[in-house]
Amino acid sequence: MKIGIVGLGLIGGSLALDLQALGQEVWGVSRRASTCLAAMEQAMVTHASQSLESLTDADLIFVCTPIAAILPTVSQLALLVSPATVITDVGSVKGDIVMAATQLWPRFVGGHPMSGKAEAGLAAASAGLFRGRPYVLTPLPQTPVDAVTQVSQWVERIGSLLYTTHPAAHDQAVALISHLPVMLGASLLHACATHPARSLAESLASTGFRDTSRVGGGNPELGRMMAQYNREALLAALSGYQAELSQLTQAITEENWALVEAYLTDAQRWRPAFIEGV
Repeated sequence: MKIGIVGLGLIGGSLALDLQALGQEVWGVSRRASTCLAAMEQAMVTHASQSLESLTDADLIFVCTPIAAILPTVSQLALLVSPATVITDVGSVKGDIVMAATQLWPRFVGGHPMSGKAEAGLAAASAGLFRGRPYVLTPLPQTPVDAVTQVSQWVERIGSLLYTTHPAAHDQAVALISHLPVMLGASLLHACATHPARSLAESLASTGFRDTSRVGGGNPELGRMMAQYNREALLAALSGYQAELSQLTQAITEENWALVEAYLTDAQRWRPAFIEGV
């Protein structure tokens, strides 16, 4: 079986390492010759090329590009590959992308591995990145069952926890636990950076601030694409958060300390369900 990976960054490189560990030949494609060379020198892929034409006879292709490049890549692949080829992606937004990609290629299976690091790029790739972590597939009713089965089998073989849901449900959930925290972290950093006490705050900031602000200080392009491609679900999540913040602000303004403590008690009680296994 020939498996292709388009986009040799953190996710694509880590996938390549895991697939090769399973004895699978992996053909990587990257825009940059330097990335192809590095991937080959570090034995991350079996073959590397700057051309999608190297994947003409691939059986399964993982599109690991930035969100904005997923549909253009699928469109190009649709002109090159066999009708039996299965194409899947790893984008953090599914919705319109899955629908449009399926129109371009009926054997498209939307996918999203819920794994990552603060670092990006091929140099950050590591084996076992997906082991024990959720990997969501978002097929449509018309997606061929055998295509979904093929992707599912590889997801489970790399040790991920397989989840299957509708693209819209995926986007709503990810807006809450991934895209919203990015925007909140960025807002926190803006609030601190524009406050008169910034200098002292910078000196005193410790692990709590580091953990709370981490995702807000990540890749700006990725954050912008989260907002652009998951706009509706993110706006709903932001609206819900604003309502919660208003409730908490009112309680503090009115010095209703019992309500503040009850609010924080609820948060303490709910947190384990969200972070178990993280």
